[in-house]
Amino acid sequence: MTPILWRRGRAGDEAALAVLGGATFLAAFAHDHPGRALIDHIRAAHGEEHYRAALADPAQTVIIGETPLGAPVAYAVMTPPDLPVPVDPQADIELKRIYLLSGWQGGGNGDALMEQVVDVARAAGKKRLLLAVYTANDRARRFYARHGFAEIGETTFMVGDAPFRDLVYARPL
Repeated sequence: MTPILWRRGRAGDEAALAVLGGATFLAAFAHDHPGRALIDHIRAAHGEEHYRAALADPAQTVIIGETPLGAPVAYAVMTPPDLPVPVDPQADIELKRIYLLSGWQGGGNGDALMEQVVDVARAAGKKRLLLAVYTANDRARRFYARHGFAEIGETTFMVGDAPFRDLVYARPL
């Protein structure tokens, strides 16, 4: 398997993130999300403008994984917490997105990306990592459990005009 090189996202990465974000979201959820809602969500939440704003926001961190030739294959986005559970903005950080293209899943790449996330959170002085995960995404839920996450609540995640039940997970850092 081609190795992944990890780095922080920066201005100019928005096009790569938009392509990668749309591709990974579509691959992860096309099997049970309505097509029009899925496309609307990807256009709004994974467009270049969205990632341009995220990369310019000092409160957000983007981690990108690339092949040695510079092709984006993995990413994570960390933000201030925005979940319907009690949070401490000084101590908590939300893992808003974490995705790898299917060809790079397995072999420890997800673990390596999670390690990058944890390192960034700890370096920022955070004490707890939060995330929301789709209830039907069993593979992701097993991955998070392996990394010390436990369910602490639930939320509704809108994909276009379609609501989906997500679980809120947390893990201490």
